[in-house]
Amino acid sequence: MELSNLTARQMFENLAANPARPRYGFGTRPMLINVDLQCAYTQPGTYVTAYETDPRQAEYVNRLAAYTRKLGMPVIWTYVAFSPSGDDCGVFGTRADDPDALKNIKIGSDRAALDPRLEIAPGDVVLNKKMPSAFFETHIDSLARFHKVDTVIVTGGSTSGCVRATVVDALSRSFRTIVPIECVADLHESPHFANLYDMHKKYADCIPVQEVFDWFDGLA
Repeated sequence: MELSNLTARQMFENLAANPARPRYGFGTRPMLINVDLQCAYTQPGTYVTAYETDPRQAEYVNRLAAYTRKLGMPVIWTYVAFSPSGDDCGVFGTRADDPDALKNIKIGSDRAALDPRLEIAPGDVVLNKKMPSAFFETHIDSLARFHKVDTVIVTGGSTSGCVRATVVDALSRSFRTIVPIECVADLHESPHFANLYDMHKKYADCIPVQEVFDWFDGLA
């Protein structure tokens, strides 16, 4: 069937099911970057901007974090939030003035808070990022170099936005980049699967989270 006749989900599922497609694969020293798992995005029915893909997403992310900590490797949690004026959002915040605009997620607000289901340990790194990629003007790259990271696992949201931006930046830094499918989400399945397709085709291995758990078990 021609690609033009397929849904975004079908395109991704067909690509992922191809046994001949090469992967970037895993290394041995992972960093876990959990992108913007904050209440503005993780509580469907509470906020207009909320999304959900797998109801066990937070559970899976917590398990990935526990594995990463056991190896003594970095666990990163990012959230997006801006000053009361929103001036630190730059041009990124100039497109809309509605109450759900990005620049209206304020530092210290309920929408900026990380989801209470997340298990964040004292040694984890929590970063307030201002732009889509978790790498942009943060010290994540420096941490990765210090820990000799070769594999970056990216969770969170949105698949088409900050996850994708972080994935592209990770690949651009020559990290093997892994996206556990059940651990990323978007506003709608069309952009979600379209971007899983594009990332899996070019920038990352978008694979079931169980494969990531199995890899961690092998490292242990």
